[in-house]
This record gives sequence, C-alpha cells and structure tokens, in this order.
Amino acid sequence: MMGFDTYAVSPWRGVTGATMMVLFWGGLILLLVWDIRAAGGFRSINADSALEVLRTRLATGDITQDEYEKTRRILQV
Repeated sequence: MMGFDTYAVSPWRGVTGATMMVLFWGGLILLLVWDIRAAGGFRSINADSALEVLRTRLATGDITQDEYEKTRRILQV
C-alpha cells in the first residue's frame, strides 16, 4: 500500500469544514432574507391599508354598510 499508512489527518480538519459549512449556509440564508426584504416581500399590513381594503369591499358590494362600520371601529382601536 505505498505509503497510505503515513497519511496524517489533522483533528481540526473536521471542525474547519463544519465551520465553513455553517458560514456558507448562514450567509446564503441571510442573503436570501435580505433580497426578499429589499423586494418588499415582508410587508406588514397596517390599519391604513386595511381600511383601504375595507373601503374597496364596501364599494364593490362585498360587505354592507353595517359590516363596514363595525369593522372600521375595530380597526381604528
């Protein structure tokens, strides 16, 4: 077996490999989250946009005036 028994493997080789793998995948996930946030993918719905939707539903006839008033009061609290 031409010298394979003298091949020395460092015990740090596995630790280094695992660390590099965590850094790679962590960086990839952070890059993906940053890209989604920059594109506006994680938008929170505030009361103003909810009221806009509510007004639109009233205008299209999806809800009645009573339902509109009841929901509007809930959103404005």
